Amino acid sequence: MKRFAAGILAAAFAAVAIPATAQQPPEMPKPGPEHKKLSYFVGHWKTEGDMKPGPMGPGGKFSGTDDCKWLGEFFVTCSTNGSGSMGKISGIGVMGYDAAKKAYTWNGFNSMGENESAAGTVDGKTWTYTNENTMGGKTYKGRYTMVEQGADAYTYKLEMSEDGKNWMTAMEGKSTKVAGK
Repeated sequence: MKRFAAGILAAAFAAVAIPATAQQPPEMPKPGPEHKKLSYFVGHWKTEGDMKPGPMGPGGKFSGTDDCKWLGEFFVTCSTNGSGSMGKISGIGVMGYDAAKKAYTWNGFNSMGENESAAGTVDGKTWTYTNENTMGGKTYKGRYTMVEQGADAYTYKLEMSEDGKNWMTAMEGKSTKVAGK
């Protein structure tokens, strides 16, 4: 019994002897250069484009606005309002960077009941996001490409494919940053 008590007493002393640095809270994470690249999208944007007839609907011209701002220093949130051949649409989206996966992220929700998630990469001024969605009972691969056209504009194109080899353009257009908003 004395050995048991001595063992407990030794364990208690060892616990007290743990250096104070081991009990410090972890350091707050800091944004990396990948997070800072997202600052490109912060601001008020006017968007115009053309949706092609296909799985997403009848096609036609559309326009809208995106108001994007920082959520802390890691995420950019965008509130979207627009209209086109299918009527009015609104949505929210969150852009970020997943350091563990070394990929940019997009998660969006809109008034048409869609919930989209995509993973992206950046090569120079070209941002490319990919995902999979189901429309009309079919699964489609998606590829959304944005190309920076200077500090205040970018072009975009959404392509879709059933097999990941044969891509069709689903929509394309341009977004321009509106000054003073």
